[in-house]
Amino acid sequence: MNRREFVKMVGVGTLGLMIDGKIFAETKGEEKMKILAVKFAENGFMTQPFACGLEDGEDKFDANVKYRSCLQNFLIDTGKEVILVDTGVPEDFPDQIVDEKTQIFIGNKIKYYVDALKDLGYQPEQVSKILITHKHPDHTGALKDFSNAKIYLSRVEADAMKIDGENIVKVDFTDGAYKNFDKSQKIADGIHYIFAPGHTTGTSIIIVEDGGLNYLIHGDVTYTDEALYMNKLSIATEDKVAARDTLNKVREFIKNNPTVYVSTHTPLGYENLENKKVVDLDKMPEPIPPGEIVSKKATGKYVCSICGYVYDPAEHDGVAFENLPADWKCPRCKQPKDKFNKA
Repeated sequence: MNRREFVKMVGVGTLGLMIDGKIFAETKGEEKMKILAVKFAENGFMTQPFACGLEDGEDKFDANVKYRSCLQNFLIDTGKEVILVDTGVPEDFPDQIVDEKTQIFIGNKIKYYVDALKDLGYQPEQVSKILITHKHPDHTGALKDFSNAKIYLSRVEADAMKIDGENIVKVDFTDGAYKNFDKSQKIADGIHYIFAPGHTTGTSIIIVEDGGLNYLIHGDVTYTDEALYMNKLSIATEDKVAARDTLNKVREFIKNNPTVYVSTHTPLGYENLENKKVVDLDKMPEPIPPGEIVSKKATGKYVCSICGYVYDPAEHDGVAFENLPADWKCPRCKQPKDKFNKA
């Protein structure tokens, strides 16, 4: 009978199968970090004025120029724990209806966030930490499904959301500077949570160090990578001054560190990730135009394109959105009616 045993392979830290004194195969590798996209909406678009028009004015950009849009959040498997960056839209979040006024269409839902997570081979109970980039419902919609996880978010954002609980970690970024960013908190080896306000007053980003690369996972520092290369800010911004400072710091970081830019609202987010594409700010890739846009039947609901607030007439005494006063504003982010899309 052959003598079989597992042995540690010197110098590589893995296990090999030894048969009669000879190593034939590796059977277990070192724990390796994985970053995966959790995809749940696709085939959308955004206009150039929406993506780039904050500082120069929307009228300085061409509304006929459209960039691809979609919606995904991200998962970090360290080999020791599963960490999520944001958690998608609520399960009952309505699909948008596209018309000539639509500035951003995130696309049609593929499936609920938790189902997309399961398709990647992960169950909600495996998740130990959730890192929230910011308060909007396309980033926080499935938090209720992760009862085992600690939820990390900046104290500013936690206070804005009025969120509390034993599993809520209000981060004060007490680890000091990280590279050229002023405030950071180390979450795990190679994972840094960084205060980067602007899109909202409490927005954060995540930088993951792995294999000599830096994966910069952000909520909405930019909505599309073209804006990063063009050095432009989206109109979907709460604090214009802070947003400019954050984008400047992001671009400085990218210039000095090999960085994969991992975005939420563009297919470039997961394409860059899958290809480990390092940003060269002097070489903007040729934009790929959106494909055929398919929207569904109108429900009477409207969705704020800035913060995701859903106006449902059934919750407002049956008052149709069209019949609201001209000066009515979004209850959450105070944007005017023209920032709402049909759903």
